[in-house]
Amino acid sequence: MTVLIAGGGPVGLATALELAHHGVASLVVEPRAEVSWLRPRAKTTSARTMELFRRWGVADRVRERAALPVSWSDQAVFTTGLLGREVTRFHGCFGLDLTGDDRAAEPGQQIGQPAIEQVLREAVAASPHARLETGWTLIGLVEDGDGVTATLSGLDGATREVRADYLVGADGAWSKVREAIGVVYEGSADERPNFNIVFRAPGLAERVPHGPAIHYWVLDPEQPGLVGRMDLDDLWWCIAQGVTQEVGEADPLRLVRALVGDAIDAEIVATDPWKAKLLLAERYGTRRVFLAGDAAHLNPPWGGHGFNTGIGDAVNLGWKLAAVLSGWAPATLLDSYEAERRPIAARTIEEAARNMATLAPELSDPRLTGDDAEFAAARPAVARAVQESKDGEFHSLDLVLGYSYRGSSLVTGDVGGRLDHRWLAPGDSLYDHLGRGFTLVGDLDRPETEEFVKAAAEEGVPLETFHHRLGGLALVRPDQHVAWTAGTPGSAKEVLRRAIGHPR
Repeated sequence: MTVLIAGGGPVGLATALELAHHGVASLVVEPRAEVSWLRPRAKTTSARTMELFRRWGVADRVRERAALPVSWSDQAVFTTGLLGREVTRFHGCFGLDLTGDDRAAEPGQQIGQPAIEQVLREAVAASPHARLETGWTLIGLVEDGDGVTATLSGLDGATREVRADYLVGADGAWSKVREAIGVVYEGSADERPNFNIVFRAPGLAERVPHGPAIHYWVLDPEQPGLVGRMDLDDLWWCIAQGVTQEVGEADPLRLVRALVGDAIDAEIVATDPWKAKLLLAERYGTRRVFLAGDAAHLNPPWGGHGFNTGIGDAVNLGWKLAAVLSGWAPATLLDSYEAERRPIAARTIEEAARNMATLAPELSDPRLTGDDAEFAAARPAVARAVQESKDGEFHSLDLVLGYSYRGSSLVTGDVGGRLDHRWLAPGDSLYDHLGRGFTLVGDLDRPETEEFVKAAAEEGVPLETFHHRLGGLALVRPDQHVAWTAGTPGSAKEVLRRAIGHPR
């Protein structure tokens, strides 16, 4: 066994697929035999996550399983109720409008987390390198100089030990891995309660006057919240803000009717009370044990960044573990995982906290639910407040596509961001021409090309080249981030050794 991954949610499965992408074996252990479909949890898969899915060949499958096609809507509508009056709206939300755009190889996708998990489970099952075993939970571990011995507990109470070179804790907010290595969260929680409801309401969609939207924000002081579609049939989700578990469970249909704005008949499918958390692990691991996803960071859902940040963790950690285990990078490369990913999580938590500062209760105005004259008087100011406070929540490509590892010990010069994307032809992404290891991209007629090819051969680093007519030259890492560009001081050998984690 090479890598043991505790937790078979999206982040654990993604870590296994990234390792498999580089030919490295892993075992994922997960207590749930089947994916739980009742609670959609994360619903926004970002353009960046879809680009990473494209690397593994699963992006098309994700879109096929999505109940809402990416072309269905990219809008968020703010209303007095699902069937009420429109206050304002946003277009181009969550990167859903990026189809064919040079900025990204993939647009975002609205899809429930269970569907994502199922696609990733199937991809792991089809992989010759990754394996998923359900019915097992990690309950303890012992780390030594050569690896990790993990103790697993089965559903029947039986225990077994598994030996691995490295262990990844992707076992969620109540991580046993985090507890075992003595790491605690830092941060706070928002005490305002929220109550999620999944409900079935035949015929409701035909009555909505606002057209297709991914979010309908309800600005009603009596019951503020959000409503959205789970599919194009009769299944919906909603979040009632400011509602406790006790109140929500007592009469969830009342909440649904309040947000819809009519006494509809609806079947309650599932409920889920929650409070937002803003937490970051003080450390991301030890020499041989690492945390990823919710085990490392928790942030409010506003903006849809949490699950996507975890996929970024999986790719960053996965290629580095693969490089070390394959023998072409030193173990010191793994020190860069926390150094690169923890600041990204901190920034994401800050962004989500800003989004959370102004929610439907703060934007509601009693006059919006009054007569036509009162609504007309209140609407301009509320619409302006919505546009000013929520634009960053729906339009966050600077964070989603623009985060950078600038300043990382692996990066030479003032780079570190994701390689600028462009389409070479319809359906032919520049990213499709990147290798699984490092890639030298650009004007291969430059003298540095021969130097890098020679240095990579000497160091045993996998390097592919791709001639790109737009000129310049860049060394691109396995995760599509730029480690060096032509004109930066330093020999090819120095740059390459730095990029794989050799101490300076």
